[in-house]
Amino acid sequence: MNEILKFQQELNKEFKNPETSPLPDRYRKNFESLKFFEPDTAYVVEAQFLRTPEALPFLMPTTTDRKSKEVVYGIAHFNLNGQKWQLEIYQNEELMLEEGYEDYLFLPFTDLTNGKETYTGGRYIDLRIPLGDKITIDFNKAYNPYCAYNKKYSCPIVPSVNALETRVVAGVMAFEDETK
Repeated sequence: MNEILKFQQELNKEFKNPETSPLPDRYRKNFESLKFFEPDTAYVVEAQFLRTPEALPFLMPTTTDRKSKEVVYGIAHFNLNGQKWQLEIYQNEELMLEEGYEDYLFLPFTDLTNGKETYTGGRYIDLRIPLGDKITIDFNKAYNPYCAYNKKYSCPIVPSVNALETRVVAGVMAFEDETK
């Protein structure tokens, strides 16, 4: 639970800071906090992680004309809300060459809260390459892509294979300008 609250505090700090915030100035000046679902450990799952070393890189579409060069690093198999699911987990070919991101993995997903309680385009979770064949996915750490806050950002579009046909009531909620 502490780890979830720390994640929320760090994200709010990033959004308040003019150097790191994706928020346009008009939203950031009165910004207090993103809206989060209540932390819920039912949304922390240990998944069976099947690596896909034979996967070929592909160009993931984004919200702009830019394409993001990704590879399916592995597939996570897990249970959530009483059902079995699987999600592809990606590694960005350029990002893995940057210091601190050598073991970074990217999990974009959509669920049945999109367009209602959460951002229409889905949410992301940052992961690290696990040592074994298990990976912990904490949906409480699901966040909105920057393009949910500012159209100047180019964000990867969640592949349709990563659509969960269930509600994930964890992580960051939809952003609404409080001054409207």
